[in-house]
Amino acid sequence: ASRSPSGGPLLTPSQSLDGAAGRRSGYITIGYRGSYTIGREAQADAKFRRVARITVCGKTALAKEVFGETLNESRDPDRPPERYTARYYLKFNFLEQAFDRLSEAGFRMAACSSTGTCAFAPEQGGPADDKIWTSYTEYVFCRD
Repeated sequence: ASRSPSGGPLLTPSQSLDGAAGRRSGYITIGYRGSYTIGREAQADAKFRRVARITVCGKTALAKEVFGETLNESRDPDRPPERYTARYYLKFNFLEQAFDRLSEAGFRMAACSSTGTCAFAPEQGGPADDKIWTSYTEYVFCRD
């Protein structure tokens, strides 16, 4: 049988995760805001800023199971395990790390969405050649 990076067996989406493993099905949404600057005529030297905060939305019990001590609960302390919250965030800033943890816990990506807007244009007093864009991206993960 195939193994995940953590050493556990890889499961297909059709396999039940509620059985012997004791895992509950559910959804976790990961979101982040980003920004980037594009110079004259969209030159290839776009400057990206690091991800400032990765937010977590889902049932408290699932979020704690997947992210453990790296889950910052300070914005919604003492939330009951079966209640949903959109107020948690992660103590690290690497999306790949979040995706790895979700994958190891048996989650798969179900959907993603991203938006982008120009936040500061030259006609608003910004730099003459640069435009600063902001984006918001969400990834929805599920475990059957």
